[in-house]
Amino acid sequence: MKTYKKPTLSQWSVLSERPTIDQHQLSMSVSAIMDDVKQNGDKALIKYTSILDRVDVTSFEMSEQEIYEGERKVPEILKAAIKVAYENIYKFHKIQQKPEDVVETTPGVKCWRKSLPIDKVGLYIPGGSAPLFSTILMLGIPAQIAGCKEVVLCTPPRKDQTINPAILFAAKLVGITKIYKVGGAQAIAAMGYGTESIPQVYKIFGPGNQYVTKAKEIIQQNGVAIDMPAGPSEVLVIADDSCNPSFVAADLLSQAEHGADSQVILLSDNETVIADCLAEVDKQVQLLPRLDVTLKALGNSKAIVLNSLDDCLKFSNAYAPEHLILASDKASNYLNQISNAGSVFIGNYSCESAGDYASGTNHTLPTNGFSKNYSGVSLDSFVKKITFQELTKDGLKGIGSAIEIMAEAEGLDAHKNAVTLRLKEINNV
Repeated sequence: MKTYKKPTLSQWSVLSERPTIDQHQLSMSVSAIMDDVKQNGDKALIKYTSILDRVDVTSFEMSEQEIYEGERKVPEILKAAIKVAYENIYKFHKIQQKPEDVVETTPGVKCWRKSLPIDKVGLYIPGGSAPLFSTILMLGIPAQIAGCKEVVLCTPPRKDQTINPAILFAAKLVGITKIYKVGGAQAIAAMGYGTESIPQVYKIFGPGNQYVTKAKEIIQQNGVAIDMPAGPSEVLVIADDSCNPSFVAADLLSQAEHGADSQVILLSDNETVIADCLAEVDKQVQLLPRLDVTLKALGNSKAIVLNSLDDCLKFSNAYAPEHLILASDKASNYLNQISNAGSVFIGNYSCESAGDYASGTNHTLPTNGFSKNYSGVSLDSFVKKITFQELTKDGLKGIGSAIEIMAEAEGLDAHKNAVTLRLKEINNV
């Protein structure tokens, strides 16, 4: 991690840039894959799974027997841990399910809203060197609570054509039975367009690398909704002299190990704090099995000394991190200054890993600055809101004149006439 000491305000935007690959080349590569899948279906999926994942798959859908045999291999201790996470995530999302009130906006005019599940949703679960079975809980539980009728799960196969057993167990726990062995941009295309094996869905969820994120962006332009632009993981830590440097280092590394294109940012108003935290990073990183990936991510990362903690919070709001950690005994004093963040972790014992796994909040969050205008996944992500209104005769009489005047002013005479005819009928009774 490179250290920057008290950069000027004009330098902040440059320091907030995320690592990216060539966007033109990325768009061309992903578009080619998606067009191929759209035109050739399973044949294209077989080709890209062989080329990109180096796995020769002939059947994409997991059979009931494969799922049963796979999930049986999960150690009981891991099953118990997953169930703890399930319970907490379920509680947090279930409480978001609230009845809608009926409001009488004016006498005789009632309006209300109803939440209905999105019928068909697709979940993308990264499954390479880090099979994210926790993401199944984060996406499958709100889908389960919402009552989505069809949930499709795509995840890359392992070299032996199997799926990680923990993924299968988590899927079973949330009631997902349609599991397909396909990953990358081709999986997004399969769920978005549909193939001979994989059904088309109405909305696609899930994190991924820049190829997956670009594929989601393209599929959205073709009429299939997505949860959000959720790309490479990132964390920003604001640390003061009350932080524990070893905790801070561990939190930075927990995000850096996600992938080479991940990014971590450390902010403080204290140079000694920065130096102590970075010394801990150097010590701890050498113990990680994912050393190469983590070191590449750290090469994209920054430690920045600013003039004050207020400036740290201003920088954080400009950066708009996926995860924000306030590593301070006085963290609660700063909450009202936060305006842009996917999820916030308050104090020295609120490690980001808690949100990733078992505290209950959702870990599918906006990255790349999109927390300025996107929220993380919630129960609302899996429902659509339909509005209803019911007018009595007196209700239409009460607002009819206003409607007629407004419609006429906009030059929409048919709109006006729809009211006028009714008012004439009412007044003639």
